[in-house]
Order: sequence, then structure tokens, then C-alpha cells
Amino acid sequence: NTPLQLKLPACLVIPINVIISQHIKQKPVIGQSALSHTPASLHINQTQHCKLLPGMVSSQAQLCRSNLELMQTIIQAAREVKKTCQKTFADMRWNCSFNRNPRTREAAFVYALSAATISHTIARACTSGDLRLCSCGPIPAQILEPGYRWGGCADNLHYGLIMGSKFSDAPMKMKRAGSHANKLMHLHNAEVGRQALRDALVMKCKCHGVSGSCSIRTCWKGLQDLREIAMDLKTKYLSATKVVHRLVGTRKQLVPKDIDIRPVRENELVYLQSSPDFCSRIDKQGSVGTQDRQCNKTSLGSDNCDLMCCGRGYNPYMEKLVERCHCKYHWCCYVTCKKCERIVEKYVCK
Repeated sequence: NTPLQLKLPACLVIPINVIISQHIKQKPVIGQSALSHTPASLHINQTQHCKLLPGMVSSQAQLCRSNLELMQTIIQAAREVKKTCQKTFADMRWNCSFNRNPRTREAAFVYALSAATISHTIARACTSGDLRLCSCGPIPAQILEPGYRWGGCADNLHYGLIMGSKFSDAPMKMKRAGSHANKLMHLHNAEVGRQALRDALVMKCKCHGVSGSCSIRTCWKGLQDLREIAMDLKTKYLSATKVVHRLVGTRKQLVPKDIDIRPVRENELVYLQSSPDFCSRIDKQGSVGTQDRQCNKTSLGSDNCDLMCCGRGYNPYMEKLVERCHCKYHWCCYVTCKKCERIVEKYVCK
């Protein structure tokens, strides 16, 4: 299969060759390194280490110097963006491969996911004690019904959103950040990602009581897993709105291209240019094609072989699977299983 290589947006990309220019100029620049590829052995624990991460705008560099622990969390977030994006789009023709056009719906998704991920990772780092400048989230003012009480350690979403947006949006708020349309698109989609994160803050509870009676429940506000947030953003990706940069009143704004009688909604992803179909390899458009991609012959979804292979056909191959089987419970208290092998037929696109 073609190796996956995710192009992160300027908010999470810190390349050796100053790749941030990709989102400042129309002409894309291929970076050689990104935060997601930062060696695990590299620990940002001294201010001079910030110089090892060239490509940051001045406000990002200042944030790095004043909060070194935060940079480790941001690097972790970059890795999560890449991993989560690839899992979320494993069944689609576009599977988070390198995308040279920052104006497409794919770029819109990556910006939204990046903004959500960085704030999500910071919020969780506060809860786990990895960041000394923050702690658990505040106790809600909401009065709970009898048998429920606030407690535990809530995810500090407030701090995550503040610090995440401060780092994520910095490149797009520079005067030299290129096309006004691009800036508006990326800032809007980043905010959509953070709104999806706000919507993912739910009440979680733990039972207390004699013999599991659950007479008392201790509750806190916690974030859903990033995978669920990514799936929500994937739904928004599939229904994203194409927009144009048009004069509205005294200033230019993004308005829906085909239904410009209404403004852009706060919870919808927007994009400026249509994407290729990702069927064939077109390097100039960042499409790696679907040749050799695995597909599902019986699926009714986007991973169906006819859809994934774009009508080119597919080749079958046999694969041996080793699974646990004939498991038996022993008193007390362990389980033993045997290993069973079976041959399954799988398919890859021609």
C-alpha cells in the first residue's frame, strides 16, 4: 500500500524549511519535517530548545519559551492528529494523504481536527497533572438531582481552548498571512473544530454504595474520546459548504457559493476549491490514488470495491488470520484459550 503522509496545517507544522509559507502564499511548499515526526527522545525542557523548532511565528515562539511543558503537549497533539485522521478516513478514497491545496474540504477537515486535538490534548494534560500551570476543570454551578454530586477531576476545557487557540490561530492572524480568503477559511474551520470539542464535554459519573448499590454517584465534566470528535467532524466534512470570498456590506466575507442568500453557519466546515476524485495519482493535486488500497467487496459504504477502486477492478488475495478460540473459564479466576487459524479472502484495487 502507498505509505500515508499527512500534511498538517500551519498551526501544527514546524518544519526545517519554514513550511508555514504554504499557508501564506498560494504556491505550496513541501516541508521536510513536522511536529508529528519529532523524535520521541526530544524533550523541550529549556528555552533554547525552542530554537530547534524553526518555522514558528513570533507569538508561537514566545509561547514556547514561556511554557515549555505546553510544547511537549502540542507535539503529542500533532501525532494524534495524524493517527486519528488516518483511522477516521481509512474507508475513504482520500485517506489523509499529503494535500497540496490548502483551500479544499480536506484541508478544512484537517484544520478543524487539528484545532480540536490541540485543545483536547491540553485539557486532558491538565487533568492528568502533566501541565503545572493548570489543574482540574471548575465544578459546574448546575444543581444535581438527589443521589448525584460533583467531584472527581474534570477535563479543563476552558484552559485547553484558550491555549490551543492562542497557538493554533497565531499564523493566520499575522499581517503577512497571505490571502484574506484563506485566512477566513482556516480561522472559521478551526473554530468549528473547537465548537465540536465544546459539544463533546459530557457528564461522566462513578457509582458508590454498598455491594454495588450505586446509592451515590460522583460526577464530573469529561471530554469524549478524540475518535468520536473526529467522526463528528467527518460528518461535517461530508456536508461541507463551498464558499466564495465576496463583498458583503463594507467588507469581504465568505458566503455559500450556491446558496448565498444565507451567511455561513458557525458549525459547518467551508472550503474554497473543489477536490479531485482521488482515484488516480496526481502529484500536483496531492492525490496518491487508490491503487493497491484494500477494499471491501460486500460493503455498502465508501470502502466498497467498486467505489474505492473507481471502476478499475480489484484483485483478490488470501490471508491467514490467527484468532483466540475455544476459550474456557477456570474457577477462580482465569481464562485459557486455544489459537485457531482461518483463511480469509481480501481484495486490493487494481
